[in-house]
Amino acid sequence: MTDDMLDLLITDATLLLAGGVARTTNLGIRGKQIAFIGDERPAAARTLALPGRVVTPGFVNTHYHAGLNFVRGVAPDCGFAPSYTPGLPQASWLNEDEALALSRLGALEALRAGCTTLVDSFVHAEATVAGMAETGVRLFASQRLADVDFASVLEGDRRFDRARGERQLERAAAFVERWAGQADGRIQVHLTAHAPDTCSVEFLREIAALAERHDLPISTHLAQSQDEVDWVRARHDRSPVELLDELGLLNDRLLAGHCIHVDEADIARLGRSGAHVVHIPVGNAMSGRIAPTRRLIDAGAPICLATDTMHGDMIEVMRWTLAIGRLQAGFVADDWQPRDVFAMGTGNGATALGWADRLGLVAVGMLADLAILDFRQLHLTPCIDPLGSLIHNATAADVESVLVNGELVIDQGRATRVDDAAIRAEADRVCQALWKRCPKPLRPYPSVAGTPR
Repeated sequence: MTDDMLDLLITDATLLLAGGVARTTNLGIRGKQIAFIGDERPAAARTLALPGRVVTPGFVNTHYHAGLNFVRGVAPDCGFAPSYTPGLPQASWLNEDEALALSRLGALEALRAGCTTLVDSFVHAEATVAGMAETGVRLFASQRLADVDFASVLEGDRRFDRARGERQLERAAAFVERWAGQADGRIQVHLTAHAPDTCSVEFLREIAALAERHDLPISTHLAQSQDEVDWVRARHDRSPVELLDELGLLNDRLLAGHCIHVDEADIARLGRSGAHVVHIPVGNAMSGRIAPTRRLIDAGAPICLATDTMHGDMIEVMRWTLAIGRLQAGFVADDWQPRDVFAMGTGNGATALGWADRLGLVAVGMLADLAILDFRQLHLTPCIDPLGSLIHNATAADVESVLVNGELVIDQGRATRVDDAAIRAEADRVCQALWKRCPKPLRPYPSVAGTPR
């Protein structure tokens, strides 16, 4: 193969370019990058003719807990986050092997749905990151950093442990040194300060300092419940948004998940700060709450999207974002269209991570992180507007193939690097065992009763 030959040429597909503009043409990949877009057909080591397919940038999921799939189908009906809910199994109960099995399932699920980049935090991240990366996904990983005793949270209290925080910071620093840039650059790191009501002020300051030293993004849950707001105000006489601002965390490196319970002063502060609001429409709506996204945007806050613990389907998230925003406005606005939520699910997420020059766009020079959807489906026919059909009608099941770093990691719906069935079976086994350890479960896990696997 000559130096100028493409590794892969995709022909006859419809590309969703900047602004969601659709163009039926050819796309060439050399190494990790998109090297060609045009109507010509340069020489390539491999050619894929894909008429009837739509190629999009890989979706960027900016707030995910891959291993928390053990509460799906149950936690949404409890009204609040699993870590705060008695009667649910807790992530802190997992050992390293169990966390790995569940996290691999979550990573593969998201990848299969066209999500090529995950911002993930979970327990035992040191033991899960390599296994998740084996699926082929791009991963911004972190441990769950909190110096609260989560057992006390379940009891309705918050007890903080300085020694716990110091141990976690040491592990976080070692994690950054060990994993940043691994797996051919697909493993990157960030820091997750769990929440303003589960991290002490001293601990939050230390996380901010560590992020500053290494120029890392910080992810957090912010104003996700009225209970959090009330506790922080009672403890610190300010809102969670004000607290993070005073501690130096409210800046353009922050990915602030939820941002539901914010007042006008908080919204203005978020807008001025440059912090990225991570909108989680499905999970929030399922608990009867939703972030004031339109007011946040009007204040200047950039919005990106995430699935959190519900699932790995960013197409569904984009659709819910569009619908909920219109319900909040009460009409269909020109600035709340499929192109806007598509940007939130792709380029805005890349920008939040500091990777806008590499991810989130189908363009020459960008990394070849791509989702290929099969539009030869009844529910996608006729296709008048590919972007509109993607947002309004497509599902994760329509994702046919996925590329990361130019590598085909999902091919015709099947993983190329790992054993789908083995990952699913092991995760299900772990989940059954975990629910059996729950002393007073809110609801039995159905598979425990003998549902066939």
